[in-house]
Amino acid sequence: MKSLPFSDLVRKQTSVFPLLADADVLLERRDAENVVLMRDERYRAMEGALRLAARSLGLVARGNRQLAEEVFAEELPWLTWLPAKHRPEAVRELLDDLLAGADTGYYLPFLRDLIAWQHTAEIHTDPARVAQLSGPFDPADFAEVERPGGRR
Repeated sequence: MKSLPFSDLVRKQTSVFPLLADADVLLERRDAENVVLMRDERYRAMEGALRLAARSLGLVARGNRQLAEEVFAEELPWLTWLPAKHRPEAVRELLDDLLAGADTGYYLPFLRDLIAWQHTAEIHTDPARVAQLSGPFDPADFAEVERPGGRR
């Protein structure tokens, strides 16, 4: 992948598009999320491979959840930081999101859950933080917050 400032696309289109013959192009933006340009053929190949891999993993998971958990644990070693009782839930959610993404082409829920579970696992490496976040909580510390728009 080649990286260019987003302004190059606006100012020098004729030099940006030929780069797509050999690689994808990452357009770096200062005030917004970066954008990736790629040829349709490469995108369809990547999407097809990802869909096939996700569905194949889903078949394995439906037939043998233990094997699926082992595969995920191999690729996501931070799962070992989760309490044992939460690992199957994490694997189930991640697999379900991945399968839904393979079916729809929409993988953001998978990515969000992957990040959330990883952060949860990281929290579990710090017993003091786990105790702090587990409560009990003093209701006197709570504050009522208005809904957006001023409604309760």
